Amino acid sequence: MNAVSVDLQVAAGPLRALRRGPESGAPVFCVPGLSANGRSFDAISARLAAPWWSRPLRFRRGHHVVALDLRGRGFSPAASPDNLGWRGHALDVLAAAEKIGAAQFDLIGHSMGAFVSMQAAALDPGRVRRLVLIDGAGVPEPAVIPPILAAVQRLGVTYPSAEAYCEEIRKIGAAVPWEELWKDHYLYDLQAVAGGVSPRTSKQAVLADVLYGAGQDARLFWPQLQMPTLLVRAARPLLPETGFVVGAALRDAFLAAVPSAEAVEIDANHYGIMAHPDALRAIDDFLARSRSA
Repeated sequence: MNAVSVDLQVAAGPLRALRRGPESGAPVFCVPGLSANGRSFDAISARLAAPWWSRPLRFRRGHHVVALDLRGRGFSPAASPDNLGWRGHALDVLAAAEKIGAAQFDLIGHSMGAFVSMQAAALDPGRVRRLVLIDGAGVPEPAVIPPILAAVQRLGVTYPSAEAYCEEIRKIGAAVPWEELWKDHYLYDLQAVAGGVSPRTSKQAVLADVLYGAGQDARLFWPQLQMPTLLVRAARPLLPETGFVVGAALRDAFLAAVPSAEAVEIDANHYGIMAHPDALRAIDDFLARSRSA
């Protein structure tokens, strides 16, 4: 079942949503990372949206999954700086859920999307039933900051072809599995321009979020997370001989501070975790188990 693209008209401007699964299914919203778009959740949304016989009976028909292009990413146009930052994106998530008619919903965030999701849960905790944080909980280890910022440099650049753009990303070696997930994610973001192709995602919007995040402390959200929460941690470094976005010490501190939380370790890096079978299974099982309890 392919995702259906819709543009939601919310207060801050149009917001692209990729919807998959039966609209009568339990709603799940997905929030991408810093420079990613909604297609980064293709593997997760396909798993959650499909009928799955191992789920409790009333959830077997599949979830209604909504993956968002955050403002300034993909097909969601950038708006004023006031609508960026974790809070601005969180307000967009809550507005999108209201637009779709989801009074309550489960929320999944990857990387920076985990911070946005914690912010949304803190702003309106009664609406977020279950929270999944994929490899994001607090300040990453210093060694991963340079490759994260290097990934932003692909934006605002014209490439001679889609193939050249993809090769530039592939040679870094972090975006795996390529054919199963990340190739389609990066191609989705491309637009034709004079001289070739260029990503739609706004480099200015992404850098504004980098600046915003540098002045924030995600640990302030931890005491406010009263709902069942799953931390899905990448057990491999972002790149060989670098570090972890969620280090072991950060994981342990998060679990100690959030009594409602549990964690699962996945044998993948920060990108591979988004399509790893163990991650898909853990997220699906957590949502079904939490709801049926």
